[in-house]
Amino acid sequence: MTPPDLARTADTTHQHFDALIKRAQQVPLQTCAVAHPCDASSLSAALDAHRLGLFKAILVGPTLKIESIAQAEKLDLSDVRILDTPHSQASATAAVAEVRAGRATLLMKGSLHTDELMRAVVDSQTGLRTSRRISHVFIMAVPSYPGPLFITDAAINIFPDLTCKADIVQNAIDLHIGLGLGEPRVAILSAVEEINRDIPSTIEAAALCKMAERGQIRGGVLDGPLALDNAISPEAARIKGLHSAVAGRAQILVVPDLEAGNMLAKNLTFLSGALAAGVVIGARVPIILTSRADSAQTRLASCAVATIYAHHLSLSSPLR
Repeated sequence: MTPPDLARTADTTHQHFDALIKRAQQVPLQTCAVAHPCDASSLSAALDAHRLGLFKAILVGPTLKIESIAQAEKLDLSDVRILDTPHSQASATAAVAEVRAGRATLLMKGSLHTDELMRAVVDSQTGLRTSRRISHVFIMAVPSYPGPLFITDAAINIFPDLTCKADIVQNAIDLHIGLGLGEPRVAILSAVEEINRDIPSTIEAAALCKMAERGQIRGGVLDGPLALDNAISPEAARIKGLHSAVAGRAQILVVPDLEAGNMLAKNLTFLSGALAAGVVIGARVPIILTSRADSAQTRLASCAVATIYAHHLSLSSPLR
């Protein structure tokens, strides 16, 4: 049996995502192009979001295959448009084209590889690029942490340089604000909290903070370099003698590279019981990336985050 205090913590964790889903149901209905939903997991996720009113789905893929999966899984396709394509590459291209034509305000990954979808997204002629670098944000509900915790970038940019990191930070700040969470406290993570010429991420962290001070990054309060403990633990920050608005109270964690971010997010998910919604931003529209390992609630939360942010972008686009 789960101890009462742990049960309450778990309930609170789920409430963070439940609140996002309820908020998404209240914004004007968005339309989502779902690229190649050709397995039970991706098709059911898209249809669940469609039924809950998180978005109106356009299924882009081989019609016969989609209908066969729906029949096998007893999924209702009666009020969903299907755009027929012959294979996954064509599905990615056609889904992106729906967005470019203004017939969709969201893009969602189906059962194709992430790289395949992103190739269509970043195509210089027919894609969805802006002047901002595209990046990924995990929105995590961690049982032991108050409020949602953003982790970026753990899925798109492998070894980002300083210019790319500036966009990663700005994308995450814009998302935090766009979700109605206010001005965020942003921790630029490294292994240590002191600048060390032998650890490049400490130097980049200091540079990012100076860029924010000079107005090159806007909308958030930055501090770094910070080690993970003194970014999220007030006690660790106190022991280290760190006094700032961010230390011990970070809301966004900017990791040095994809490997660090991916391991941190999966550590929190599988060892700490955190829930992790994910969205790609910096393109013309938010992009929903889900995994077969995601729970149904996590998939819906990812859809909700993207829907809320798409509505925010329609009101005031922050992308340069």
